[in-house]
Amino acid sequence: MRICAVNWQDLDNPLGGGAETHLHEILERLVAMGHEVVLLCGGWPGCSPRGLRNGVEIHRVGTRTSFAVLAHRYWERELKVRAFDVLYEDINKTPLYTPRWGARQVVAVVPHLFGGAAFQELSPLLATAVWLAERPIPWFYRTVPFQAISQSTADDLVARGLRPELVTVIQPGVSTDYYTPDQSRRAKVPTFAYLGRLKKYKGVDLVIRAFAQMTRPDAILEIAGAGDYRPQLEGLVRSLDLGQRVRFLGFVSEAEKLDLLRRSWAVALASPKEGWGLTNVEAEACGTPVVASDSPGIRESVRHGETGVLVRHGDVAAFAAALGRMAASPTLVEEMGVRARAFAETFTWDRCARETEAHLLRVSNPGV
Repeated sequence: MRICAVNWQDLDNPLGGGAETHLHEILERLVAMGHEVVLLCGGWPGCSPRGLRNGVEIHRVGTRTSFAVLAHRYWERELKVRAFDVLYEDINKTPLYTPRWGARQVVAVVPHLFGGAAFQELSPLLATAVWLAERPIPWFYRTVPFQAISQSTADDLVARGLRPELVTVIQPGVSTDYYTPDQSRRAKVPTFAYLGRLKKYKGVDLVIRAFAQMTRPDAILEIAGAGDYRPQLEGLVRSLDLGQRVRFLGFVSEAEKLDLLRRSWAVALASPKEGWGLTNVEAEACGTPVVASDSPGIRESVRHGETGVLVRHGDVAAFAAALGRMAASPTLVEEMGVRARAFAETFTWDRCARETEAHLLRVSNPGV
């Protein structure tokens, strides 16, 4: 197959995250399987307009703010002539409405959609823009096959009006050969971690408030990631008089991320909605439990009471109690960590890529 993937960012982008990891893990394996793969994405100031990553040919157009305007034009001018078998759109921000691009076959992959939750987490102006951008999906994409990365996302798509037979669930994988346990790295004092973008909708403020309610003055919370909400989070830490107990690590390398996951007693995530929760499974692969909101997507990456603890979203007291349980019992952390590792081993990128290949072949050659 000749596949052109479209995404707002590639994995080399400084703003790349879980969605980009998911996409590249699949695309690079499709190349290894013998398929031709091109990625059309946005760039960043100073980036190269072209790139090559493990066989994936990358075309960068504009930046995060201009990609939506420039992508279709670039497709028409540079890529449409290559007659791709599949145009594979990753809808992990706002949709680009690629069915109107005239490709032979469009397939959409969706981590999650914001829906009404945008108004709970974003500014009114931005929330309205996101909500309006998602509203036409059932009409524009009404004949398009979808891949959802969780059952929660699949249910959301069907509830919005897409036909159930067009939605296939393909769960992500995790690199269990890289993310491995190392008990010697576990911190001596209760240490918790948040890894991800520092955005208002991610609920990092809820994690900080829950941490502040714990009765363990020796506990530490480490926050890894970058984003425009960091100043507000730092202000919250000061207002709660948490001092040096909360550490902002900024952007971390893969090696630093691995070390953080291994030394943590639990990873914390209080988002109202995720496509899956890739960092949760990476933590579990390291033998580290998860404390998280019982939110769509997230609840599929954590087994409550086995690999971590799920609490009602927004219930800071319950979140604090769950962190406190971990802090009070290294034995519980170790036992949950063993089960977490076994759970993570059931998810592989090879399986995810094979299922993706089979789906793309099936929809691009319906008579075969």
